[in-house]
Amino acid sequence: MPRVGLNQQIVVREAARLADEVGFQQLTLAALASRLGVALPSLYKHVRGADALAQKLSALATAELATEMTTAAAGRAGGEALRAMADAYRDYARRHPGRYPATQRVPDPTDPEHVEAGTRAVGAVYAVLRGYGLTDDDAVDATRALRSALHGFVALEAAGGFGLPREVDRSYHQLVAGLDIAFRSWPSAGAGLARSA
Repeated sequence: MPRVGLNQQIVVREAARLADEVGFQQLTLAALASRLGVALPSLYKHVRGADALAQKLSALATAELATEMTTAAAGRAGGEALRAMADAYRDYARRHPGRYPATQRVPDPTDPEHVEAGTRAVGAVYAVLRGYGLTDDDAVDATRALRSALHGFVALEAAGGFGLPREVDRSYHQLVAGLDIAFRSWPSAGAGLARSA
């Protein structure tokens, strides 16, 4: 019998807290059931299994990240908006080391909550890129470049991958400054490498 007052939202929020403590890859249904004080079979009344839990956790984390990026960039434009959004992205990854990796999951088209969260996250980036005049295919390319750069940095940082004797914060700010320059001089679609081939 499920614990009184337990529902899917409570289960997913507790999974998010547990993931931050033990790591996303170490999050198991058994550990979550123990944390909630229920028998493992009782958990299936709220989530269909480990993959469904990961999906719901991804939707939650993506929505949180989208809100933080949107809030940070609000009322700003250009490089200022980019820096604020990038800082919010990194801050979220550092505060939530277990749930952040879940944000990298592609939304399941059958999960409207996750699709909506993903749409909001991409929308936050597109809004910043519009300040650089980037739309349509250019915005898609620039979004992929931005995501790759920020995710690569925060993933390496989380793994302890920066050993050189230089302040990591400074390196992150230089990365974002470089992206600002890149977006201000972004080549139009179809230009660049294809033209020189």
